[in-house]
Amino acid sequence: MERKTAPKQAKAPKAKLSERYDVAVIGGGPAGMIAAGRAAELLSARNGGKGGSVILLEKNDGLGKKLLITGGGRCNVTNDEPDARSFLAKLKGKGKFLFSTFAEHSVKESLDFFHSKGMKTKVENEGRIFPVTDTARSVWDVLVKYMKEGGVEVHHGFAGKGLHAYDGKVVGLNTDRGTVVADSYILATGGTSHPETGSTGEGFEWLKRIGHTIIEADAALVPVKIAEKWVRDLAGVSHQHAKLSIMENGKRTDSRIGRMVFAHFGMSGPLVLSFSKEIREAMHYAQPGPNGTKVELSLDIFPDLDPAALDKKILADFAEHSNKKVKNAIGKLVTPAMADAVIKLAKLDADKEINLVTREERLGLGKLLKDMRMTPIGFLGADKAIVASGGVKLEEIDFRTMQSRLYPNLYIIGDVLDIDRPSGGYSLQLCWSTGWVAGSTAAAAATGGAAKSVRKDK
Repeated sequence: MERKTAPKQAKAPKAKLSERYDVAVIGGGPAGMIAAGRAAELLSARNGGKGGSVILLEKNDGLGKKLLITGGGRCNVTNDEPDARSFLAKLKGKGKFLFSTFAEHSVKESLDFFHSKGMKTKVENEGRIFPVTDTARSVWDVLVKYMKEGGVEVHHGFAGKGLHAYDGKVVGLNTDRGTVVADSYILATGGTSHPETGSTGEGFEWLKRIGHTIIEADAALVPVKIAEKWVRDLAGVSHQHAKLSIMENGKRTDSRIGRMVFAHFGMSGPLVLSFSKEIREAMHYAQPGPNGTKVELSLDIFPDLDPAALDKKILADFAEHSNKKVKNAIGKLVTPAMADAVIKLAKLDADKEINLVTREERLGLGKLLKDMRMTPIGFLGADKAIVASGGVKLEEIDFRTMQSRLYPNLYIIGDVLDIDRPSGGYSLQLCWSTGWVAGSTAAAAATGGAAKSVRKDK
């Protein structure tokens, strides 16, 4: 990679809040909180329990606003994938950058941390890990207590204005209440998803001004709008284990399995959110077919059964309810709320007795349940995005330490990085891993330690 030269800027500004801090963390989300807590913990230990000067600045009136709404307010802490290589494979080509980061702090270390703080967890569908309390407040409480124990100086309502850089170092952070000066700066301002929580992407602008390359953001995990009325009429109906496929001109190009939910606009749920970027790309880049370009979605609500096995199941269900009408028996085969839609789509007579259903009608029903076609027509806006893609170009970060390659005393973590990730705990794990490593390295640098080597506590 061609190394960029950090531009020289104004002379170092004078501190306003204190003479100088060891570490300044900008952003009070999950990545910023764990980074501040970790830095303070190490500095306190090295100073004989006297603590170090770590400041965390948050522009909102409270910490962790986005954290408190993740996972529907339950907080999907991480994913039950202890093998770092397998975990990072889910991040597609960008996971390769994080091997050294995850070698220091991965899923196991994150769970060990929360468990050591008294927060018990449980594993649910697709490896999603939640606190047993089913509330994000439990995660928030652990992080806030962790910072308090280390003596982190927390300030709310601080609106950052930009970073000062001079001669290859960051020398100050401008805020609406003055300038903060520190030995090390950890930038955890988040991306652009859920702007109502404060994630408005200002950190990207600050980094641009001092020479970093920013990959333009785009909503990554968003619900999908569907044209068909029957889909929208099923709003609220969900499937815990369904298969969704992208069909381009009748050819299956990609598939995923997971939990989905119908909505008044189309579809949402972890399966759909994780697949939304690929759906968007298919709609944009699909090559024209003989009758023009046509992108459809195919829903299979019996992904574990092949057509023959599903037909056997339908035969068994029909035999058990042979004297019932179709409208009363189909609800035993599929989610009852879906019965009417299935009957109409399969073109069955709702008042016909099951024992009078023909073989062709039965096989047609099975085919439908394995291939319910829908037409994607768009996506909800970035304000509904769980994660936004885009961020700092990864080649400009040293992932052994989370340091900027332009400014060694600047650490860039969490959603500021240009890393797409699926739903299911992957985003928060990125925050825990990058925040922990950055906090460790910044503390080492502030106390004269070797910033190039971050060692785990024994």
